[in-house]
Amino acid sequence: MYKPPARIHYSPRSGSWPDADAAAESRLFSPVAVGPLWLASRTWVPAMVPWRATGDGFVNQDVIDWYARFARGRPGAIVVEATGIRDVPSGPLLRIGDDRFVPGLTRLVDAVRAASDGETRLFIQLIDFLAIRRRPQRDVFLRRFLVLDDRHRAAIGGDLDDAAVREALVAMPDEELRGILTARERESLDLGFRERVSDMEQPQIADLPTRLPRLFADAAGRAQLAGFDGVELHYAHAYTMASFLSALNDRGDGYGGVRENRVRLPLEVYAEVRRRVGTDFAVGCRLLADECIEGGSGVDDAMWFATELARAGMDFISLSRGGKFEDAMQPRVGEAAYPYTGPSGYECMPQHISDAQGPFGRNLGPCARIRAALRENGLPTPIVAVGGIHGFAMAERILADGQADIIGAARQSLADPDWFLKIRSGKGAAVRQCTFNNYCEGLDQRHKQVTCKLWDRLDIGELTRGLSSDGRRRLTAPEWLDAE
Repeated sequence: MYKPPARIHYSPRSGSWPDADAAAESRLFSPVAVGPLWLASRTWVPAMVPWRATGDGFVNQDVIDWYARFARGRPGAIVVEATGIRDVPSGPLLRIGDDRFVPGLTRLVDAVRAASDGETRLFIQLIDFLAIRRRPQRDVFLRRFLVLDDRHRAAIGGDLDDAAVREALVAMPDEELRGILTARERESLDLGFRERVSDMEQPQIADLPTRLPRLFADAAGRAQLAGFDGVELHYAHAYTMASFLSALNDRGDGYGGVRENRVRLPLEVYAEVRRRVGTDFAVGCRLLADECIEGGSGVDDAMWFATELARAGMDFISLSRGGKFEDAMQPRVGEAAYPYTGPSGYECMPQHISDAQGPFGRNLGPCARIRAALRENGLPTPIVAVGGIHGFAMAERILADGQADIIGAARQSLADPDWFLKIRSGKGAAVRQCTFNNYCEGLDQRHKQVTCKLWDRLDIGELTRGLSSDGRRRLTAPEWLDAE
C-alpha cells in the first residue's frame, strides 16, 4: 500500500456533540430532496463491498444482516455495494445481470425497510468492469499469454517455429527481454493483463457504447422491480464508465478524446436508464472529483462533467476521488492488481498516517468547487461529500459552508452503524470513533469479509451465527444496548 513520505500521525477529533434538541434543529438532520424522493436526514452510507454474497452473486443472510445493521442506525440513505450488471461470474460480489437475482434483492430491500421502520431510503450501485487477470509467472506469460508477432520472431532470429521462439524468450535475460516487449506487454507481465476502453482492436471493447446503455437500463429495471428507491450509476474509480470519462481515454470513435466525447457514453447510459425507470425513481451517479493520476482528469473536468450530468437530469452526484489502476502497486504473482494501493488509491481512502493536508476532508475543496459550478448554472442537484468525515461539528460545517448537501460516511459508519442515531438522540459521546487505520481496506484488498477491528472480536464467544468463514470475527457490529 502507498504510504505518504511525510508520515504525519493524525487522530480523529470528533468535536462537541449536540443534545437531542440541537440535533433536531441541525442541518445534518434536516430533510433533503433527491429527485423524486425525500431523505429524512442528510446522512448517507456510501457503497462498500463487504464480500458477503454467494459465490455466484446472490443475496444471502450475511448480506441481509450487513445492510439491516446499518439500517438500524437510521441513516437517510444507504447505497448497496457495487453490483455487477453483466451476467458473468465475479465471485462473492452481488450481481443484478439477470432476473434470477431479483427475489434475493427484494428480500434485502424488505429487510432494510423493516430495520429502519421505513425511514432509510435504499439505493443500489450499478457497476460495469472490464477484464483483469492475475499477475502471471514469467515463464507462463511467455509460453501461454504473449501474442507473438514478427517483432518477437525477428528479435530471436533464425527460422524457428513459435514454440522455439517462446522458449528462447523464456531463456533470455530480463533486461534483454524487456527491450523486446512493448510497454503494454511489459505491463501484462509485471501486473497482469488489463482491458482498457481504448482497446479498439478487441470487438467487445469497440462495442461497449452499443451494449452498455441497455445493460445498465436492464439492471436499473430489476432494481426498480426489487423495490429499491433508486440507483447509483458507478462512474468512478477504476471501472468502465470512469475510464470513458478519463482524460486518458483516446478512443477514436467519438467516445474518447475531448470532454464532449468522453461524457457521451455516460450521458447515453443515463438517458437509457431514465427511459426504463421513469421519473419517479431516483437515478444518480458516483463521480470522481479528481482522478489523481498523471495525465488524468482533474477538478476542472469534474466540474464540467457534473454540470453536464446534472443538466441531463441526474438526481444526485456522489463525489469520490482517485482509486485508479494506473498507479497501483505491483501485485504478487497469482494475484490481481488492486486499484487502491497507489497514490490515487490513498487519495480515495486516506488513513491516519498522512501528509500535511491530513486524511480528513481531503475531497471537500473539490466538492465545493463542483457544487458551486452546478449552482452557477442554476442546477440544484444535491452533492454527496465523502472522505474521512467523522464528527457532527465537521458535518454541520460542511453543510453550512455550502461544500455539499449530504454527508456520506463509509468507514465511520462501519465503525459504528448507530453513530447517526446516537447523535440524533443526544448521545454522541457514545459514538465508537473510527481510527482510520484502514484495517477494513486491508480485508477488502484480500477479498476477505470486511469488518472493523473495533468490534469484530467483541463477544464472539456468545454468537451462534454471524461469524466470518474462519470463525474468528463477527460479521456485524454489536447492537447498541442504549438505543431507544
